[in-house]
Amino acid sequence: MNGDRFIPEILFEDNHLLVCVKPAGILSQADSSGDPDMLSLLKADLKVRYNKPGRVYLGLVHRLDRPVRGVMVFAKTDKCASRISAQIRERSIEKRYRVIVCGMIESPSGRLRSSILKDPGSNTASVFDPEDAPENAKESVLLYEVIDRSNIYSGPGRIPVTLLDVQLITGRSHQIRAQLADFGHPILGDRKYGGAEHFRGDICLECRSITLRHPIRNERMEFKVAAVDREPWTIFEKG
Repeated sequence: MNGDRFIPEILFEDNHLLVCVKPAGILSQADSSGDPDMLSLLKADLKVRYNKPGRVYLGLVHRLDRPVRGVMVFAKTDKCASRISAQIRERSIEKRYRVIVCGMIESPSGRLRSSILKDPGSNTASVFDPEDAPENAKESVLLYEVIDRSNIYSGPGRIPVTLLDVQLITGRSHQIRAQLADFGHPILGDRKYGGAEHFRGDICLECRSITLRHPIRNERMEFKVAAVDREPWTIFEKG
């Protein structure tokens, strides 16, 4: 923010796409709270920067949870929104996340597959074994790779933690948070899913990169953002 005006961190912009970094704590789109959201803030910024009269079009094609920082892609035309949404349905868009979880994960990599059911009332997701899931639960798959392991010192003492690179295969609401908690390794700082018992900092989950095809040129493009330069991210030598 600069005074009362939101100045976005833009990674890429042309006549078709706007790619930026969503700060932690800002909604992806407006809800009943009336709190600031990326879609409205970016529309207001475009209106000012380009002196646009009337309504500004900007298409929301995916979301990040409110406490999560990271790369977001917006469409500047209805045609582009439709084409990006098609890529999402085809699972041809690659989203990778930088995650710090509680505990030491010994295996160098792995795959989590389960079924997730979202409860809109509590705004939480429940994880089920696919064979025992309710009929309306959705298949959820992610891949993870261990980047580094370390310890942080908070509350009662030492907390072992693991830095992961996570790739979403499906894109369910709260998927990474719920699946990793069900795996026994909640995300550090996640107040909804058990990762904040001895750590009161922000949730350690960031969308570090998105790779997609440009909706007009069909060129493969990757957009990424570095980790924030503060603890606990800085305790790791890699990633």
